[in-house]
Amino acid sequence: MSVRVVLADDEALVRAGLRMILEAEDGIEVVGEAADGAEAVSACRELRPDVALVDIRMPRVDGIQAARRISADPDLTTAVVMLTTFDADAHVVEALRAGATGFLLKSMPREQLVAAVRTAVGGEALLAPSLLRRLLDDHVRRADLAPAPAPGLEQLTRREEEVLRLVARGLSNAEIAGRLVLGEGTVKTHVARVLAKLGVRDRVQAVVVAYESGLVRPGG
Repeated sequence: MSVRVVLADDEALVRAGLRMILEAEDGIEVVGEAADGAEAVSACRELRPDVALVDIRMPRVDGIQAARRISADPDLTTAVVMLTTFDADAHVVEALRAGATGFLLKSMPREQLVAAVRTAVGGEALLAPSLLRRLLDDHVRRADLAPAPAPGLEQLTRREEEVLRLVARGLSNAEIAGRLVLGEGTVKTHVARVLAKLGVRDRVQAVVVAYESGLVRPGG
C-alpha cells in the first residue's frame, strides 16, 4: 500500500522537485499539492494523505496555522512534517507545539527526504532526541519562559511523570525500560497513557509540554 503525500509550498519549483524525488520511489504517491496553508488544510481533508510536507513560511495561512488545523481535525490521521530553510528557525518549536511530527531542511539529501516520509507514516518522531533537546533548551532560555500549567499534567501518576521526564531527556523506550527496570511493553503503555492524558499526538509534543510546564528545565 502506497504512502500518500500532500506537498504544500508557495514555490511551484520546490513542489515540483519534491514530487520528482518522491514519485521516483516505490510505495510513495504524491496525491495533491497546495500553494498555501489554507489549500494544504483543504487538500488534507479531501485527500486524507498519510503525510503532509508543509513549508513553515507561506502567504495567507502559514505552515504553523495549517499544522494546527490539520492536527486538531479528529477525522485526520495525517502526519504533518514542516519544511524549513534553517534548522535554527525560531518558528520550529511553535510548529512542533502546533502538532507537527518534526521538521526537515529543504537542503537535505533526497535519501533523507524519502526516509523521513516513511518514518513519519510509521508514527515516529523525525527529530533526533539530541536535536530536540537543543531546540527546546534554546527556546526556553531565549524566551525566559515562566512555567505554564499544562492540561492533564496533574493527572499523571508518579510513574508516568517519571517516564515523561526520561522521554524529555531523549531516552528511547528500551533505555527507559533499562533505567526503571521495567518491561519495554510496560514502558510503551506508560508512554501511551501520558500522551492520552496530555492530549498530545506524539512524543515530540509531550516533550514540548514537559519543557514549557517546567517539569524539565534547560540542561536538566
